[in-house]
Amino acid sequence: MTGQAPDRCNIYLDIDGVLLANDHHATLHVDEFVAKCIDRGENLYWLTTWCREKDSAPAIRRLKQTDMSPATIELLAKHCLPTHWVDAKTEAIDFSKPFLWFDDDCFEDERAELKNHDVLDNWIEVWLHKDENHLQKFVQSFPQPIDMIK
Repeated sequence: MTGQAPDRCNIYLDIDGVLLANDHHATLHVDEFVAKCIDRGENLYWLTTWCREKDSAPAIRRLKQTDMSPATIELLAKHCLPTHWVDAKTEAIDFSKPFLWFDDDCFEDERAELKNHDVLDNWIEVWLHKDENHLQKFVQSFPQPIDMIK
């Protein structure tokens, strides 16, 4: 990865099912996970239905409606950049740079786009419904993106 530390990449974050376990509660270990993303990410981006129009305010409002710690919400407000997409979240991904995309779901057309760029493994499926400690596993062993810059 020319010009970057080898472990830094763009990180795209979903909210529901990743940062939030349900409508009212933050995911277990979210504070440590967010801190790790900030530490490991070149840039952090919202990739959620709560932020589709280059405006982070709805995402932050959504988080403030939950029991997520104000300090973590403040970190996300400071470090997580808005994106713009219409039909598929992959419209907002910069495929010219290494990235990780943390999401609990990836639709068929999004998977096809990732496969087209040979980076399907850069989508990191978060399985809170099967393992409520899933974010802790990422903190302990943070994934590495497929390096697309040759």
